[in-house]
Amino acid sequence: MAVSANRLELLQIADAVAREKSIDRTIVIAAMEDAIQKAARSRYGSETEVRAEINPKTGDIRLQRLLEVVEEVENPTTQVDLDEARHRNPAAQLGDYVSEPLPPIDFGRIAAQSAKQVIVQKVREAERDHQYDEFKDRIGEVVNGVVKRVEYGNVIVDLGRGEAIVKRDQLIPRELFRNGDRVRAYIMDVRREQRGPQIFLSRTHPQFMSKLFRQEVPEIYDGVIEVKSVARDPGSRAKIAVVSNDSSIDPVGACVGMRGSRVQAVVQELQGEKIDIIPWNPDAATFIVNALQPAEVAKVVLDEDAERIEVVVPDEQLSLAIGRRGQNVRLASQLTGWDIDILTEQEESERRQKEFQERTALFVEGLNVDEVVGQLLASEGFTSIEEVAYVELDEIASIEGFDEETAEEIQARAREHLEERERQLDEERRGLGVADEVREIPGMTTAMMVALGKDDIKTVEDLAGCATDDLVGWVERKQGEVERHAGALSEFDVSRADAEQMIIAARLAIGWITEADLAEPETEGEEADAAAEE
Repeated sequence: MAVSANRLELLQIADAVAREKSIDRTIVIAAMEDAIQKAARSRYGSETEVRAEINPKTGDIRLQRLLEVVEEVENPTTQVDLDEARHRNPAAQLGDYVSEPLPPIDFGRIAAQSAKQVIVQKVREAERDHQYDEFKDRIGEVVNGVVKRVEYGNVIVDLGRGEAIVKRDQLIPRELFRNGDRVRAYIMDVRREQRGPQIFLSRTHPQFMSKLFRQEVPEIYDGVIEVKSVARDPGSRAKIAVVSNDSSIDPVGACVGMRGSRVQAVVQELQGEKIDIIPWNPDAATFIVNALQPAEVAKVVLDEDAERIEVVVPDEQLSLAIGRRGQNVRLASQLTGWDIDILTEQEESERRQKEFQERTALFVEGLNVDEVVGQLLASEGFTSIEEVAYVELDEIASIEGFDEETAEEIQARAREHLEERERQLDEERRGLGVADEVREIPGMTTAMMVALGKDDIKTVEDLAGCATDDLVGWVERKQGEVERHAGALSEFDVSRADAEQMIIAARLAIGWITEADLAEPETEGEEADAAAEE
């Protein structure tokens, strides 16, 4: 069959648009079919159900009108009776549609313009979908582009297949871009929005530096060296923790490169940002000491439950450990995930002396003894009257200057003091309205019950409805700053695991969950939470 010139042009246009916009040819042909249908409706009436088909090989256009099969025809342009329908299609049933061929139409100027708008719109939508599909799986990659324009400090980047934006707060401080500049950035997010896919780039994201090292250091690309964590103060300073999976390769040396060539390539890309390359260590204390480089550390004390560490440095190293405006310790905290408190040796000594005096005063007042006896107990490592009351008698009697009779007297006074304090706490607990049943929860003390009552947790049901954070508190990190929120039992030595057990015991006590539920670890948390919501 011969193909006319205008039909051949139709297919050529479809091929050209598909190549130019990098979309499927069938999408362009479907857009043309929609445009022809719209033009045909304006010719035959807007209520007419028209279908247009373009043969993808020959370019032939076929127009059809769809008619609904009904018992009684009310509108002959959209309906047909059952007898007439079965004459055309013996299998036709009520509610079906039968097609009727329509003669070809000549496009007028208005119809052609309308068809063009439909095609442009459909092609643009397809182009946007293709762009979104291409970039949605590339989040986390580093891309190169050319600056197209700068708007209110935001940089619009041409990536070849689409446009992306680097917002002002995602640019390294003090860096300027002009039209035509080449820029390298990290794909932070891709969103499908009304005006098309929005690709958000970042040059301040910590992973941008990690990806740059991956490009510069072959060992990282090959997986021999692993980047464990990154912390950045964009444009100023950064820390990156690396570890080698091959004992024969030094991870720090590999990242630095010959005469610093590898790290300098990254530094130049980041506008002179100083980079500390830290050897990662599975031991938290060692890792934190490494992260605080170049400061020297004299001693560390870890609190694993609170993920907090106390670092003691020589007096002359304090400013180096903290860094300008706290930069060094802040980056070390971000890198390790631990809250870091820095003390000088003198401050630690003063604090220990203060703690010793406080413990001495506690024993003098609580046990009604003189200061020398209080100091002896404190110096032997006793931290509370409970320890004195319930420790083995021999441990007290073995203190220099004490005998068995003195030890018995001290223990008796300690137990009397605890009984009196328990009585006072119980009165306070009753005054707050805390139910007696709360005492049955394993690990619960009267002092804890008072603290719960002050936080308006007065029944077993109230306790069952709590989250772990409600009891032990939680930590929020905002822009590198740590904000601590206290829980009802923060003043007590209660770990998160202990708090969880208390809440589970409360839920068991009032029947929200059963022992059988606890035997299914996959659903335990979900069912307990669902019960709490009910």
